[in-house]
Amino acid sequence: MSPRNETETNAMNRTDTVPTGHATTPRPAASGWAERLFKLREHNTTVRTELVAGLTTFLTMAYIIFVNPSILGDAGMPKDAVFVATCLIAALGTAIMALYANYPIALAPGMGLNAYFAYVVVGQMGFTWQAALGAVFVSGCLFLLVTVFKLRELIIRGIPHSIRVAITVGIGLFLAIIALKSAGIVAPSKATYVTLGDLHTPEVVLATLGFFLIVVLDRLKVPGAILIGIIAVTVASFFFGGNVFHGIFAPPPSIAPTFLQLDIKAALTGGILNVILVFFLVELFDATGTLMGVARRAGLLVPGKMDRLNKALLADSGAIFAGSLLGTSSTTAYVESAAGVQAGGRTGLTALTVSVLFLAALVISPLAGAVPAYATAPALFFVACLMLRELTELDWEDTTEVIPAAVTALVMPFTYSIANGLAFGFITYAVLKLFTGQARKVHWMVWLIGGVFLFKFIYIGGH
Repeated sequence: MSPRNETETNAMNRTDTVPTGHATTPRPAASGWAERLFKLREHNTTVRTELVAGLTTFLTMAYIIFVNPSILGDAGMPKDAVFVATCLIAALGTAIMALYANYPIALAPGMGLNAYFAYVVVGQMGFTWQAALGAVFVSGCLFLLVTVFKLRELIIRGIPHSIRVAITVGIGLFLAIIALKSAGIVAPSKATYVTLGDLHTPEVVLATLGFFLIVVLDRLKVPGAILIGIIAVTVASFFFGGNVFHGIFAPPPSIAPTFLQLDIKAALTGGILNVILVFFLVELFDATGTLMGVARRAGLLVPGKMDRLNKALLADSGAIFAGSLLGTSSTTAYVESAAGVQAGGRTGLTALTVSVLFLAALVISPLAGAVPAYATAPALFFVACLMLRELTELDWEDTTEVIPAAVTALVMPFTYSIANGLAFGFITYAVLKLFTGQARKVHWMVWLIGGVFLFKFIYIGGH
């Protein structure tokens, strides 16, 4: 690593403090199995805080339980079986993240990758969903090998400080556009791509009131402010939003139609090799970027704790091919985990709570489905606003640093992809350093990653 990058890394580590919020208040000493397993006292947190944070994260990402079967169902996959596979892999992957890495980050089948799976690989390219699952499996194996041989660790160490900052900011902007879309405040437009939604709908009004409620409660230091906001909007939705309660329990369907139905042989044929590469690159940089962004937000990227990040990388790597065996598209770390971090989650107990709730969702899916998207939108938008504070760490006098960072952060929401943001950021960083005579100051990993992305865009395109 060059001296410049060592300095940047150290600077990043010094500034990665625990974000503002209730987690900074001194906590009473914890004891028992939770303390031994998750080291709550060391992370200045309590069981109650971690449980609330886990419930907050689950509520913000529970939509995947219903959205993923709908998207993969368009590829011809049995929706009921995909529902079970989604719950199981989210529970399994998040439990590994909790117990092995002790990180407050949840895993589930990734949005974007599931759409690519259904509408491009199966819909446009004509492959069977079994072959597409095989491609996910192969990419997951490659992903695991890259992690085991510490190539992902090398990538992380080679990421410049400005790009690290941009990852957190970009994830914040990504959360913001998801939240505004879910609330109905942002709507699609043929003329301008996006426009203002109908502000007279109950969804927009309730989401707006929920946002103000969360901000006020947080400012007054009310514990569980984000969770209270989500629950308040959900309750109000039954009275003013036309929401309907469908009960609490429902028996889970069978997973047999998708379990071990992947076709690895078909995935290794020439026509689908490009698909495997796309899956691999998006998984690599999307998951890595999310893990770094959320961990940085939680103040976990500090000296002495990087070994936990390495374990977290292994946890999300193993979840990808496990998910393909169960019958779902690529599993990845979820940006919505930032909501749980803001609620005070600092350890694997937060993730373990999420895992248990995903298992419970197998039988309480009607209750989980009662939380509308516009009820979680205020929480995500609140977290998004707070994540923008990282911009203050950029050196705004050095355009060769701040411009790649800005490109990284802006491309993420506008292309709906964390991986695309990183791709454009790395390429921009390398080009600007090269043509301003600073090439020797750039870590060799920047050139490698920039070259890989350039190759992908030229020969494969933007998928």
